[in-house]
Amino acid sequence: MKMSDHIKLLKRFESKTQTWSDYHEFLDLPENEIEKYFKLTKNITIENFDNILKIYIPNKRFPAISITGNECSLNCEHCNKKYLDGMKDIRNGEDLKDFLYKHFQNRGVGALISGGCDLNGSVPLLNFTNVLRDVKENTTLIINAHTGLLNEKTARALAEAKVDIISFDVTIDNKAIREIYHLNKDVDDYKNALKILNKYHLNVVPHICVGLYYGRLHGELDTLKFIKESGLSPSLIVIIALIPPKGKESKFKEPKPIEIAKVIAITRFLFPNTEISLGCMRPKAGVKIETEKYALKAGITRIELPSKKTIKWLKEVNPQIKFKFFSSCCAIPEEYESQALSSEGDLKIYKF
Repeated sequence: MKMSDHIKLLKRFESKTQTWSDYHEFLDLPENEIEKYFKLTKNITIENFDNILKIYIPNKRFPAISITGNECSLNCEHCNKKYLDGMKDIRNGEDLKDFLYKHFQNRGVGALISGGCDLNGSVPLLNFTNVLRDVKENTTLIINAHTGLLNEKTARALAEAKVDIISFDVTIDNKAIREIYHLNKDVDDYKNALKILNKYHLNVVPHICVGLYYGRLHGELDTLKFIKESGLSPSLIVIIALIPPKGKESKFKEPKPIEIAKVIAITRFLFPNTEISLGCMRPKAGVKIETEKYALKAGITRIELPSKKTIKWLKEVNPQIKFKFFSSCCAIPEEYESQALSSEGDLKIYKF
């Protein structure tokens, strides 16, 4: 791209007249050109959300539960059940009910109800919805359900149970759906699932995985375009990023921090009044701090489990920043923040 083209592209973003074609060009910009756009996303973020960063520390007060244990019918290329291993294994409805009531009595904030998928890409939640309804009626626990490609019957039951959050991985990329998820589905199935969720007025929090297609930018912009044009109007979008699976280094690469930040920046331009979170699934090791710094520049308002070094850096470059800490996953609705506030004991890792 010529220098004059760089200038014209930036001016379109500054005047808020950018097109979808411009977003494609933005994804191809060299790293040394991006800081100019970060100034725009920073202004948008502060204007709409003040100078506040929300930090989420799930710990034991917001556990992740797998209703299928470590079983999943898909064996996705990027996961192969490893994420299920880190969840609490509860496969029986009565056991789930007992656990959640005890969890509530022990100052629990809420729980993520997830699990492996069946061959249709759906987490088999239907047999657990009566338990979730009972828990919602008798406790203040925040329930976040990870559904996959649910059907209408399950959506209706979740709505009747009054679950608080539907964490939904939006993937408008046929190659990723088939090659990574191993699903005999296509983008229309994802669009239909979101229509069903909207029909029952469930609180959908879209999750977008940067680099899902073997660690490369591929369908992320199409996914954002679909969300923008779907009428979903989410109050929050969670950005996660692929962690290359061990033993498959020849097939996968690690998404670059700047690539993750570009997707976040486009999300901020498209959804100026929507909170954006950098979720827990993202590359760690050597790129953790760089990823977090870029994400903060690009326009996130929430982050799960940031590095202490990142927080220290942010205080140095932005002394007026205010922090709010919550003992929950990063997808909770704003109206529940007061009950999820972290105690002093939860914040030991962020003491300077």
